[in-house]
Amino acid sequence: MYVLDPTLEPIPDDGDPGPGVSTLAGLKVGFRRDILWRSWDWVSSEWAQLAEQDGAQVQVWRARGRTGDEGDVMLKELDAFVAGIDVAVVGLANCGSCTSWTIHDALRAASTGIPTVAVCTEHFTGLAGTLARRGGRSGLRRHVLPYPLDTLPEAEVRDIARAHYR
Repeated sequence: MYVLDPTLEPIPDDGDPGPGVSTLAGLKVGFRRDILWRSWDWVSSEWAQLAEQDGAQVQVWRARGRTGDEGDVMLKELDAFVAGIDVAVVGLANCGSCTSWTIHDALRAASTGIPTVAVCTEHFTGLAGTLARRGGRSGLRRHVLPYPLDTLPEAEVRDIARAHYR
């Protein structure tokens, strides 16, 4: 009988958050959305508008299926999206699997050398940090939004988004 261990050894952690940015003017800022959180659509929409006001060009890409052939296509699309932007804003870490995929995609973007931030809600900051550390980048920038977020009215979420924009 064989007993399989589904865990991998952690990647050595250098704690590097990657490069930062001093201005968005002239940069292509990419917002990675998912298929679950309407609140993240509202937040990223507000942030995209504010980034454009700061002189950025904005691109939005939505992640979807993660397994099988659809997952293979999705990863190729993610890589193409990341190759076409200067800054990645990846969200939303707002449940267990969403946090896993948010950090996965943020690490993938950060590994290309572009400034990257993973967006999570308060309740999932610990998991996001653990996953970033296991992925070899404990310093991955994480921006924390209030929890719960998705149960709030749209106008309130948009107000929170504007208050959290940097």
